Amino acid sequence: MIIAIAKGVVIVFGVFIIFMGFIMLFYPNQARSTLRKAGSTNFINYTEITIRLIPAISLILYADFSKFPGAFKILGWIMVITSLILYAVPRKTHHGFSMKSADILKPICFQLISPFALLFGGLILYNAF
Repeated sequence: MIIAIAKGVVIVFGVFIIFMGFIMLFYPNQARSTLRKAGSTNFINYTEITIRLIPAISLILYADFSKFPGAFKILGWIMVITSLILYAVPRKTHHGFSMKSADILKPICFQLISPFALLFGGLILYNAF
């Protein structure tokens, strides 16, 4: 039962990454605006980090049932560790970093990196099935 739920979460995660790739491609200003909100309030900051842990743990749990278990385990653990680090980073520092990143990343940059998000989401889905 847990493995089936983990697989479902991994699939939703892959679809979400693909969806975000399309947002970055067709609505880069919206993607940039969303990046600016990262860490902006306590609620957004800790909700975003906590929600990020759900697919991370699911990747780890489902790894042994995927085509490339090592890839899912490494990605899952990287997401878990970076999420735990973000819990320790002051919210204002996190928000400041996202604001600086949004200033540097112009809309065209989002459009240029969107194919990588599409590919990454596709690879997650491929590995899950």
